[in-house]
Amino acid sequence: MTNRQIVVAELPQGSLSPDHFELQTGPMPKPQDGEVLLRTILMSIDAANRSWMQGATYRDAVNAGDPMPTYAICEVMESTSPRLSPGDIVAAESVWADHVTRPAHKVQKLPKVQPLSHLLSVYGIAGKTAFHGLMQIGQPLAGETIVVSAAAGSVGGYVGQIGKALGCRVVGIAGGPEKCAFVTEELGFDACVDYRADGVFKALRAACPDGIDVYFDNVGGEILETTLGLMNERGRVVCCGAISQYDTTNPTGPRNLPGVVVVKRLRMEGFIVMDFARDDAKATRALQEWVAQGKIKVTEDIVDGLENAPHALIGLLNGDNTGKRMVRVGADP
Repeated sequence: MTNRQIVVAELPQGSLSPDHFELQTGPMPKPQDGEVLLRTILMSIDAANRSWMQGATYRDAVNAGDPMPTYAICEVMESTSPRLSPGDIVAAESVWADHVTRPAHKVQKLPKVQPLSHLLSVYGIAGKTAFHGLMQIGQPLAGETIVVSAAAGSVGGYVGQIGKALGCRVVGIAGGPEKCAFVTEELGFDACVDYRADGVFKALRAACPDGIDVYFDNVGGEILETTLGLMNERGRVVCCGAISQYDTTNPTGPRNLPGVVVVKRLRMEGFIVMDFARDDAKATRALQEWVAQGKIKVTEDIVDGLENAPHALIGLLNGDNTGKRMVRVGADP
């Protein structure tokens, strides 16, 4: 049997294109002692995939010739470890491939949740990132105003819904009238500002008459600069991502640092979801309760086929997704 994987054929110098990837076919990997053979079911597609091509971050840089790393939901096909058995569903740091081998102690056995896609969205990376970032760093109180950029995206949509469940006023920032309508009508935000329209500062100020207490930033750049000008004193800025900067050779802003942080005594803190892994069970319990109560709507954007992973990532960077984007590689067991 053979195995397909997608490698980075060439590191991009500007915008990402399909030519930067190559689909390769090779022999099926075989698990060594203490390893498992995994069949990929779902792969997470994240803006961070693009940032890894720019150099080392919280993980090693992705270089030309490397398979593209990903976080995946997989089925155990073979096991040489007593930790796991064939048929187990696990989460693993993986690559864009049909099959991979991994040390058994480095994969996480998952509970039986249907559909499995929820383990990547609301109960996975997206939901936990939203919960930990907002609760641990944003620390919102009922009645405060939360602003979320990339509000129609995988993380932003959950941030806003959690904020509403906590009794906050929630304002989204998204690209285009259709996405803004999705954010308010489907996800229940109080308002949404179209960053592609003119007068973003005035529109955001009108949507936040009492100022901004918590800003959950997924984009960086000019939107971060604009939002900082409307923060209340002792506001909290949760730095989750900077998608506006990943696919450009000319990153911009914000130009109002550190002055506005000092004058308004703001707290800005960056994080990655693994920082708060000790509280994952708490996050899952809360998210399950809000879903059961109808306070959180699960939004997913699933692309079928390993070969379509590059297009799924490029589309994500261009903002064509609503909800958590993932690629379905194989059928659920």
